[in-house]
Amino acid sequence: MNSYRELIVWQKSMQLVRSVYLLLEALPRKELYALDSQMRRAVISIPSNIAEGQGRSTAKEFVHYLSIARGSKFELETQMLICIELGYFSSESAETALGLCDEIGKMINSMISKLSTKL
Repeated sequence: MNSYRELIVWQKSMQLVRSVYLLLEALPRKELYALDSQMRRAVISIPSNIAEGQGRSTAKEFVHYLSIARGSKFELETQMLICIELGYFSSESAETALGLCDEIGKMINSMISKLSTKL
C-alpha cells in the first residue's frame, strides 16, 4: 500500500468527519467552546492518527496510532450520545455518524489484530 488514502478505514473516517461537522451545526451557541470544540478535535483525530500510523516505519507504531484513533472514536461516540441525551441531536440525525463509528471501530480492531500478529 502506497498511501494511507487507499485505506478504507481512513476513507470512512473522512466521511465521518463530514457527517459530524454537519451535525455540529445544530448545536446551540453555548456549546461552541465545549461539545463543539471537543467533538471536532475527536473526529479529526481519527483519520489523522490512522494516516500518521500508516506513515510510521513499524507495525508496532501503526498499532499504537490505531489505538489512539480507536480511543478518539469512543470519545466522539460518547459525545454524540450526550448530545442526543441533551436533545441537541435526534437519534435519527446522528444515525449515519454513529453507524460510521461502529464500522470504523470494527475496521480498526481488525487492523490491530492483524498487525499484532506481525509483532
